[in-house]
Amino acid sequence: MQELMIRPTIYHYDTCKEFAQALQIGKGDLMITNKYIYDPYFAPLQLQCDVLFQEKYGTGEPSDEMAEAMYKDFKGNPKRIIAVGGGTIIDLSKFFSLKVTTPILDLYDGNIEPQRGRELVIVPTTCGTGSEVTNVAVLALVSRHTKKGLAIDEFYAHKAVLVPELLKTLPYRVFATSSIDALVHAVESALSPKASETTKLFSYKAIEKILQGYMQIRDHGPEARIPLLSDFLMASNYAGIAFGNAGCAAVHAMSYPLGAKYHVAHGESNYAMFTGVMKNYMEIKSDGEIAVLNACIANIIGCAVETVYDSLENLLNVILPKKPLHEYGVTEKDLKEFTDSVVANQKRLTDNNFVPLDAARYYKIYKELY
Repeated sequence: MQELMIRPTIYHYDTCKEFAQALQIGKGDLMITNKYIYDPYFAPLQLQCDVLFQEKYGTGEPSDEMAEAMYKDFKGNPKRIIAVGGGTIIDLSKFFSLKVTTPILDLYDGNIEPQRGRELVIVPTTCGTGSEVTNVAVLALVSRHTKKGLAIDEFYAHKAVLVPELLKTLPYRVFATSSIDALVHAVESALSPKASETTKLFSYKAIEKILQGYMQIRDHGPEARIPLLSDFLMASNYAGIAFGNAGCAAVHAMSYPLGAKYHVAHGESNYAMFTGVMKNYMEIKSDGEIAVLNACIANIIGCAVETVYDSLENLLNVILPKKPLHEYGVTEKDLKEFTDSVVANQKRLTDNNFVPLDAARYYKIYKELY
């Protein structure tokens, strides 16, 4: 059994200026980012690289159509892709690093053999995806009405760069959804049958950092996150290392149809499913690793193990109020369609479930959360 694999080299710089100087960003580089990130942090540095702003091609979650449109606007053949952004930019950039990027659907269907074409540098600007250290990219496949992940070794970055300065202007809501996403990464990877003793070190440390930070926000307000941004960024990275090895599971699998159809942010759609999945795991099996996890969370947030998920949800609701599925526009008819989509499209994730779940159980969870 593989114990641990960390593929990209991880770097840490306090400021964007230090990062740009260390990597000598210039001609031959293409930075994929957002204008609201580039203007304050990189424009003053007068870099000679080409830049594409993702928001020019659409808002929200990344899609195959967005990727195709951006790729058409490449100037020449950049040698290095520098992804500076959240999950959308990082996932798109993984596709752009391939030798042959389009048609995207042919990559998903196995009709194009993925090959490395460019060096890939990933710089996360949220504290959630952990995608800088994984080989997974997730796109909404518009014509197929679903979101689907593609996990290939060619998606590993050459360099993963952590720059806490970039999180200072992160809007609170994006901070909330992204950090909850990291918490789900940590929890699901801890429970995965592929987890090892070493990957669990990263999972549980990420859980500890995130929940301790949330308690500070609960007690002192949203601004309490500012001095903790480096901790949240590291927690996201730890969770990325953990799920990059052990995988995510049913929470992510069940969130994808909601995100794809109703354009709910990834972290928020995960949160909508999170405790519902955990409570159903407990109905099936309450011992083993889930008992270890429950005791860990209860100890951090100071509650009884018996009420751990209700207490956890109370804490998370301070960070981001949870909504039932119908408030996103979900209909009862959708619940069956969502269930079918999970079974048909998300085996890559559901193979990592703490205990096996069938279609009836997925439908039950959706119904309870509706």
